[in-house]
Amino acid sequence: MTVAEVSLLPEGVLAELPEKFEKVLTFEREVSVNALAEEIRGEIAEDLDRTKDISDEQVMDLVTEAVFRRSAREYMNIAQRRELADIVFNSMRRLGILQPIIDDKSITEIMVNGPDKLFIEREGRVTKIDAGFESIEKLEDVIQAIVSRTNRTVNEASPIVDVSLQDGSRVNVVLKPIALNGPIMTIRKFPDKPMTMEKLVEAGSLSREAAEDLSCLVRAKYNIFICGGTGSGKTTFLNALSGEIPADERLITIEDSAELQITGAQNIVRLETRNANSEGRGTITIRDLIKTSLRMRPERIIVGEVRGEEALDMLQAMNTGHDGSLSTGHANSPADMLKRIETMVLSAAPLPLEAIRQQIASAIDIIIHLSRLRDKTRRVLEICELAGCSNGQIQLNPLYRFEEVSSVDAEGSIDSGNDGHKNENVGGRVDNQRDGHKKDYEVDSRGRHMDARRVEGCLRWTGNRLINTTKLNMAGISCRLVGGNYD
Repeated sequence: MTVAEVSLLPEGVLAELPEKFEKVLTFEREVSVNALAEEIRGEIAEDLDRTKDISDEQVMDLVTEAVFRRSAREYMNIAQRRELADIVFNSMRRLGILQPIIDDKSITEIMVNGPDKLFIEREGRVTKIDAGFESIEKLEDVIQAIVSRTNRTVNEASPIVDVSLQDGSRVNVVLKPIALNGPIMTIRKFPDKPMTMEKLVEAGSLSREAAEDLSCLVRAKYNIFICGGTGSGKTTFLNALSGEIPADERLITIEDSAELQITGAQNIVRLETRNANSEGRGTITIRDLIKTSLRMRPERIIVGEVRGEEALDMLQAMNTGHDGSLSTGHANSPADMLKRIETMVLSAAPLPLEAIRQQIASAIDIIIHLSRLRDKTRRVLEICELAGCSNGQIQLNPLYRFEEVSSVDAEGSIDSGNDGHKNENVGGRVDNQRDGHKKDYEVDSRGRHMDARRVEGCLRWTGNRLINTTKLNMAGISCRLVGGNYD
């Protein structure tokens, strides 16, 4: 019995089909749809080759017409025709099977580990999905389609590239021979609407008091550095902080791949690095762009991420009148970040360590540490002021620290670390439906799992006051860190 024949059976008969046969039928239908989509795509491609500058709407009209003609020969209901048309259109003008995944607003990251291994991150949790590419060649076609739109190239000679999609999503691609098992692609998605400090407060990333103080510091042109691990939310937080910059100031943003979404700025210049061409020439680095930006009359310079020798140029820019600059870097704590910056500067110039520390302490005013906690939420863990150098060491003045109160499990019960618990369940799995998405996770002997718990806590003021108040005073901005009340 074919797929078409089965689709004509009454609903009552379909409902009684054995589960095993139903799975086989689903697989056969997927294969049939993909093969049919490829045939229709080939037919339409001939017309497209003879047509210049054809719009997406015109392509969709051709696809719809071709699918309608085919449905006259092979039975398809309205839903099946619409599905087939979407598959054909996505494969021709968009990103094939990735398009519906990218369009899903609840998904924050897509990891493609080859044609048949796709993983997504939703609500901080990574899961494998059933979707997959028909072959490595299909995956490579999608990769080339993404990269070519950004005027970049990726091939065996240059197997690594970072690009951005039109919606701002960040794409990293690694090909053979670097990727041993075939093409690897990671897509980091960002919200449609830029993140704001208010939204971060509502999400519990930091306290309202801390957000208000940071807003004051940004407007007063304190140089701020954001650090944290991979996926801790550094770029998101940088976007939010940038939104506090007065709209009439001239901003220069410098990134490896453009992903900042700064709204409200009237005078903004966006710069992006460039890889070498096929001849190994034409590379433009972060260092090149920082040096160029100094000739563009910037009031503030925003460097998306500091990874290497450009740290020296960034510090020099901050120390030469470009106050209010922002940047990010990878580190596990504020102290670790300072050590990393020292190492990065040393890679650029053999300067005395004490001189480097003096330059760091005079350039960076505030350092913010973010982390992704065990419940997968992203929080601000610490906000510190750099209070100069003493005995050859950079002094940190902690202003805010995250204090954990307790953990709340998936059922909402509080765990304060004692032996009291509600039940004596044995270990197993829990399926919990929430917000339309299925939660599936391991549980312990108490029916709980650390990864399923919500971390309870708050970013609290340490009681320390801001030592360097010069910029606040010059800007005429009052801030509770100087002498206000936190009660």
